[in-house]
Amino acid sequence: MSDELKKGLEGVLVAESELSFIDGDEGKLVYRGYTIEDLARDASYEEVLYLLWHGDLPTRDELAEFRADMASHREVDDDVLDLVADLANADEDPMAALRTAVSELSAFDGDSDADPTDREANLRKGKRITAKIPTIVAAFTRLRDGDDVVDPREDLDHAANFLYMLNDEEPDDVLADVFDQALVLHADHGLNASTFSAMVTSSTLADVHSAVTSAIGTLSGSLHGGANANVMRMLQEVDESEKDALDWVQDALDRGDRVMGFGHRVYNVKDPRAKILGERSEELGEAAGDTKWYQMSVTIEDYMAEEKGLAPNVDFYSASTYYQMGIPVDIYTPIFAMSRVGGWVGHVLEQFEDNRLIRPRARYVGEEDRDFPSVDER
Repeated sequence: MSDELKKGLEGVLVAESELSFIDGDEGKLVYRGYTIEDLARDASYEEVLYLLWHGDLPTRDELAEFRADMASHREVDDDVLDLVADLANADEDPMAALRTAVSELSAFDGDSDADPTDREANLRKGKRITAKIPTIVAAFTRLRDGDDVVDPREDLDHAANFLYMLNDEEPDDVLADVFDQALVLHADHGLNASTFSAMVTSSTLADVHSAVTSAIGTLSGSLHGGANANVMRMLQEVDESEKDALDWVQDALDRGDRVMGFGHRVYNVKDPRAKILGERSEELGEAAGDTKWYQMSVTIEDYMAEEKGLAPNVDFYSASTYYQMGIPVDIYTPIFAMSRVGGWVGHVLEQFEDNRLIRPRARYVGEEDRDFPSVDER
């Protein structure tokens, strides 16, 4: 057994997966053999969920049945909505509210007593959780802002229904398509921190609700899911400073500040998801007659590439894309969870197929052989 210390488990292989593949040098992301570019262009989020959970893209009939089943599970029990209202009134952090509400969903799940390794029961649980998270996020946001909750509709796709519940207005086709594409892009990404935490939890034979709750807690951190909101706050600071974006980023680096949205633990080149969302950010700006957020982002991207050799990650362009869709900045990370839950569930299913308790070691570097003093001698 090697005693080599690998901080953050960097470079350590701990599992095999068929869900997603990342080539950090080529800037390539693949879900079950399909490139992210093809999926973002041609697949809906529901198709990607089916692919991740079942291994193949659905036929037309399979997709129709899957969509209908997902839509039928969007409603949330009144007790859960009451909890969401309490959390909104208490001005709870959105990710903390989502974490708490998802945990409570298990009390109303029809498969709550199923064996933790029962694949079919876990698929049903995963489908219900995935269907209900948008309802929770939209309800929390509206209640916090003093608005009434908008009930989900079964005739809209997953992405369009969320935007409808959030804004009490059916989105146009462009907004629905952009948001659906964003969900596809964020659905899975190898053994990132939140996925790994879900796997660790499920490796103990805890249930799917526990695994997803663990993952949401992990995603809430600013070094993981919280980065996208921080990117938008940075862009807003640039705008409010009335400085040119180039001058602002130079000043920030001179102060030793971190420029958000750059660098990645896996990619050594531009994140392929950032390329796609950058195009959508530009399209949204052109449609609105104001491309300042996109132009600002491009200026910062070019400078960071030339001066620091750093490329943007997916958070960099998802920020301006969501902002131009009118989505509140502090629910960017819950939206990340809305998408990534598909990957979490897929990895939990894989973990249960060939489970082994995840139990790494730590090197002890504390004191040894200390004499124990009595309480009076301390």
